[in-house]
Amino acid sequence: MSNTMIKSYFDRLWPICRSITGDGLRHSFQILNELIPLELTEVPTGTKVHDWEIPKEWNIRNAYIQLPNGERIAQLNEHNLHVLNYSSPIDQEITYEELARHVYTLPEQPNAIPYVTSYYQEKWGFCMRHEEWLKCPKEGMYRVFIDSDLKIGSLTYGQYLLKGETDEEVVFSSYLCHPSMANNELSGPLVMAALYQRIASLPKRKYSYRFVLAPETIGVIAFLSEFGKQLQLKCKAGWVLTCCGDNGKIHFKESRRSNTLTDRISKHVLSQIQVPHATLPFSVGGSDERQYCSPGYNLPIGSFMRTPYQRYAEYHTSLDNEDFISFSAMEESVEILYQMVLGLELNQAYLNLVPFGEPQLGKRGLYPSSNMPNTDERQVIHELMHFLNWADGEHDLLEIAEKKGVSLFQMALHAKKCEEQHLVKIV
Repeated sequence: MSNTMIKSYFDRLWPICRSITGDGLRHSFQILNELIPLELTEVPTGTKVHDWEIPKEWNIRNAYIQLPNGERIAQLNEHNLHVLNYSSPIDQEITYEELARHVYTLPEQPNAIPYVTSYYQEKWGFCMRHEEWLKCPKEGMYRVFIDSDLKIGSLTYGQYLLKGETDEEVVFSSYLCHPSMANNELSGPLVMAALYQRIASLPKRKYSYRFVLAPETIGVIAFLSEFGKQLQLKCKAGWVLTCCGDNGKIHFKESRRSNTLTDRISKHVLSQIQVPHATLPFSVGGSDERQYCSPGYNLPIGSFMRTPYQRYAEYHTSLDNEDFISFSAMEESVEILYQMVLGLELNQAYLNLVPFGEPQLGKRGLYPSSNMPNTDERQVIHELMHFLNWADGEHDLLEIAEKKGVSLFQMALHAKKCEEQHLVKIV
């Protein structure tokens, strides 16, 4: 999927007022289902999902503050962030002092609208640019109007299993719940959808690939309450995709175990493609990796991002918009993740079938006719012999490549030659 197509879907998703439940969330799923065939699940209000409970469904149609002179500000139809997400309805005249208790601003970022939520406590509120709030008169009566409802409904999440030759799974997960945020919302689902298309086009797949898209935190907890035990048995690797769209360097956040196949392949691919990158240790702050890596599940799932959440000033504000992101950066994120997938598909353990002494490579056409020192050809032979020595059924191709300091993809070429000559077999 080209960055032009990514942008076209971004433009359609950007205006929708999303939350952890509601019609905006469902509308967003309908659009993304054009790219990835997610199977949607509706979890009713009041359902217990582990230690949580699905809240009432929230929908909103209109909202504004009317100044004493009749002018309207903080209008929902101008920016989705103007209303406290999950705000209860109100239509009332109040004083400036009363209004001030329900207005959220960022004095340190006076031109930004903050993103504020109240999912589990019913209250109302508005979010504004601090510079605009300072202009509001302290005398006279204000009208506050929020046309919303909180009712018995459901929470929506989506997931799809792209089957491979085995039932061992690789998981890609992202979230869909933030209104009008580019990097911290839309980059993850769009990168995941583009990655799905790349993986689906592979002529064959060793692994099955599960794609999960859900409201952050409670949506993934709801998903895990249904599929978590299955993932404990079948999940071999996985990534949470978040903040994939800015121009910052790549960051990989380790799984809780830090030594899983996810951790190993991520670090290897990033080191070999030589893009600016950094590795972060697992921590409970962040996105849904903290659900997948909660101690009860402890799944082999890390996190892939560019500039991490909370490390850029635009985070959770109206400044996290199209101007902040790069569709080319999203496309690059897709390509790097795809290389990790290809690495997983190539990674195997091999058993040397001629283990006593070195195999005679010359008679198999694998050794040069002359053995000149310090040549590229000699280096290739060293790599091939290194592979054969460590192909003992206990070390996978990734570990063998890491021991030699070469790319897994390069070592896979040696493995293929040796397999063709019946020197090794996959175990």
